[in-house]
Amino acid sequence: MTTFTAHEVSKKVVVIGGVAGGMSAAARLRRLDEHADIVVLERDPYVSFANCGLPYHIGGDITDREALLLQTPQSLRESLALDVHTGHEVTHIDREAKKVSVIDRTTGATYDEPYDELVIATGASPLRPPLPGIDHPRIRVLRTIPDMDQIIEILDEGAKSAVVVGGGYIGIEMVEALRHRGLEVTLVEALEHVMAVIDPEMSRHLENHLEQHGVRVLLSTRASEFTDDNGRVVVDLGTEKITTDLVLLAVGVKPESSLAKAAGLELSDRGAVIVDEHMRTSDPHIYAVGDSVQVTDTVTGEPVVVPLAGPANRQGRIAADHIAGRPSAYTSTQGTGIVKVFELTAGMTGATERTLQRLGRPYLKVHVHPNGHASYYPGTHAMHLKVMFDPTDGKLLGAQAVGVDGVDKRIDVLSVALRAGMTIEDLEHLELAYAPPYGSAKDPVNMAGFVGGNLLRGDVALWYSEEWPELPEGSFLLDVRGPDEHADWAIPGSALIPLKELRDRLGEIPPEATVLVYCRSGFRSYLAQRILAQSGWPDARTLSGGELTFRAVHPDGNAGYPQYPVITYAEEETADRRPKTRA
Repeated sequence: MTTFTAHEVSKKVVVIGGVAGGMSAAARLRRLDEHADIVVLERDPYVSFANCGLPYHIGGDITDREALLLQTPQSLRESLALDVHTGHEVTHIDREAKKVSVIDRTTGATYDEPYDELVIATGASPLRPPLPGIDHPRIRVLRTIPDMDQIIEILDEGAKSAVVVGGGYIGIEMVEALRHRGLEVTLVEALEHVMAVIDPEMSRHLENHLEQHGVRVLLSTRASEFTDDNGRVVVDLGTEKITTDLVLLAVGVKPESSLAKAAGLELSDRGAVIVDEHMRTSDPHIYAVGDSVQVTDTVTGEPVVVPLAGPANRQGRIAADHIAGRPSAYTSTQGTGIVKVFELTAGMTGATERTLQRLGRPYLKVHVHPNGHASYYPGTHAMHLKVMFDPTDGKLLGAQAVGVDGVDKRIDVLSVALRAGMTIEDLEHLELAYAPPYGSAKDPVNMAGFVGGNLLRGDVALWYSEEWPELPEGSFLLDVRGPDEHADWAIPGSALIPLKELRDRLGEIPPEATVLVYCRSGFRSYLAQRILAQSGWPDARTLSGGELTFRAVHPDGNAGYPQYPVITYAEEETADRRPKTRA
């Protein structure tokens, strides 16, 4: 193999795999050590490409295919003096001899490449369940540029319909891409909701929005078999069969750790490579980074595998730092992510409520629905924001948001706050940028802090949608919205006393009752709860997130994402201007 001898070589580092983790390691190491001999061996034809952009080229948002190709072997040689070889697959690691066996997939030639330090960045491979007919040529996965090209070829041949199996990041993004190309799309998800990285009441808004865009969403449904019908694919879902032109498998990925396993490196039960804080494997001269490694969850401390580009890039830098003699350490991964679903955006960071429940970890939660920016400036909608925190010290545990505008910056703020160990009360004091087109004087993050801080300090009591219909004995369910809102939709069994009339009608509420109050977004019911708590009802509680959260937890077929602003401080007035539904 070609090496660079213009300067004295300090060490030879071989990187197996490119893209996020491998190329970050190689590039960072070159910037730290001009004299290192750095060889990158990439199995596929492309060593550095924007894999997160693949669905957007398929859908037409990114029109130039070349824009996805970030670097080539030639550009990396010219800018960083890296010896990069595409189409070269490492087939074996000889730890004792400190060399790897390589095959040139173009010529079939084989050779050995020695190393002083080795970085494994083999990533993850898409899951292909061992189902009958899974090898049909029109059943595709999306992970690489060739995968993308094969899907586009099928679409360009005149495909009219598609079935997407799996409702995670890639599945959701591909649903949108295929709808943009005019296909009829069915989304099949084995779980009870899409996007398992958020909680069900948050994903409900995505499911409704998908259906509004003509996507058929089938939840708690599995594909069991695939058969051919004159070149098309018949997908057997048990209760029905769908004949389609394309099946996109997006049911998850698994660590590509076969090389590490064959080399005797320590692996987790899930097949991920176990590394220390410096990204070293059980062999001190072999590092591993990216989607194939096990990391520590920031919130729970559990070992996890999180296949995201951001952590992979940082891990590559950490490995390079340590090879270059720096004491850098990777701490943890908190799973911060974001996904676009037509006009909606969903973002998340930290633990989900489901995870906290599984671990038996105590937590409190709040739901708020502020607008993405000032309500009087055009173009905003209600945001669905959920924040969870420790009931003892208020430390943030997780956050999720779904909305039209401003979701990304709120999740980023909450991600930093969680990483910094901040509390729910700290959110009250954050000074965030405000101008009417961008936010509000009381930012959604501040609002979550206000509500959570009140809850932590005992200034407000909440009840939750999940408690219905098994409410405490002697409960009085009170709706403090307006008459038109109540007539349009109401929680069964609730009595209507509009907030404006509450002080004059307190005599209508049983004196010893547990009063469970609700409104549309939670603000009017909070005011009502404060009135009641100071007027002789010590057990008065307000519904967290109000009607907007309740209808996501208990969908009734008409709880779609609102197509109008919900203005927290004037929602009763705007209720008269909103489109009506049928309960």
